[in-house]
Amino acid sequence: MTTGTDHEFGGQHTEIKLELVEKYLKAYTAALRGKFSQLWYIDAFAGTGSRTVRVEARDGDLFDAPAPARTETRRGSARIALDITPGFDRFVFMDHSHEHCEALEALRDIYKGRDITVLNGDANRLIQDEIKWDGWRQTRAVMFLDPYGMEVEWDTLKAIADTKAIDVWYLFPLSGLYRQAARNISAVDEVKRRALTRMLGTSAWEDELYSTVQAPNDFLEGLEKPEIRQRNADVAGLEAYVKNRLKEIFPLVLDPFPLPPVQKPQRFSLFFAIANPSDAAVRLAKRFGDHILSSGMASHVRSR
Repeated sequence: MTTGTDHEFGGQHTEIKLELVEKYLKAYTAALRGKFSQLWYIDAFAGTGSRTVRVEARDGDLFDAPAPARTETRRGSARIALDITPGFDRFVFMDHSHEHCEALEALRDIYKGRDITVLNGDANRLIQDEIKWDGWRQTRAVMFLDPYGMEVEWDTLKAIADTKAIDVWYLFPLSGLYRQAARNISAVDEVKRRALTRMLGTSAWEDELYSTVQAPNDFLEGLEKPEIRQRNADVAGLEAYVKNRLKEIFPLVLDPFPLPPVQKPQRFSLFFAIANPSDAAVRLAKRFGDHILSSGMASHVRSR
């Protein structure tokens, strides 16, 4: 039974995304420590800081005894960031749930002396309303966007990019995109249209992702064939479309890490982008990001 502050989620994709982000946070703080007045970690959908994971029962074999099904409490992204050494100077955790925020507030008792700010509310509103700040000239940050669904608005991404100071890990809900952007445009109602436009930042997606196709040859002779518009992008094409959109506002966007990494269907794309346009920042972030993403893929392909 879970309590109000238990945050139950998980699976292979959760373990992988947190592993990749943790590796980047370690490299980031080691490389930038002392070069800027402040290094921040911002988690826009922080949850509780911990997560409850169900572990399936395991049969015994020659080497291991059988094990019953159980639940485990593991670190979430907020606690992973707090455990990084050398550490960040400030931590900003956001969540729309009051109960989650209470659990995040309690982290101050565990990580005494750490500068922790907890914001309760819609991450889009919090970021868009508060992120404009002159202090970004001397401050750098990593932001983790791990939404519960398709919540992240394009205007939020644009506000982050405009800081020219934040590196972003964004778990993009690819399955949400291909469910909302149905194969036939006739199945995309106004609610879905608005959601897709909010997420992609343009209403042009309809013309860019859909094409007119001929009606079937067996359509009743003598009747005017209706116009049929179908999505011309498969899952890989949708992912490429999102990357190209992100490249319009971020100086660097790496090829995303697919989650799950091998099994189909792909449900998420873990994007890495940076807002700082300087050549030195781009080179450094690309070197770290490429290494982490490529080594992560190699590791999880080998482990199949």
